[in-house]
Amino acid sequence: MSAISSIGMTREILATATAKLSPEKSQGSNFADHMQKALSEVADAQAEAGKTAQAFERGDETDVAKVMLAREKSSLAFEATLQIRNKLRSAYKDIVSMPV
Repeated sequence: MSAISSIGMTREILATATAKLSPEKSQGSNFADHMQKALSEVADAQAEAGKTAQAFERGDETDVAKVMLAREKSSLAFEATLQIRNKLRSAYKDIVSMPV
């Protein structure tokens, strides 16, 4: 009985994996959309860090840890974006230099 149920589970897992790996054109989910979303999240983090720092300078915000956390989050997001850019640039150079 367990062999039959494991085959059923295998088929269910395979169906789930296939559905997740197949491209869904109806949702418009492509690389450019993902990059745009990621870049807007980085911009939001930087804007939030700026607002928090300005609030601290005005005296509205008294929690230094909150200000520093927002700045570090912004900095980390920006550094990750730079690393992704560098990897994409390197991959592009590798593809361009491939012989045809």
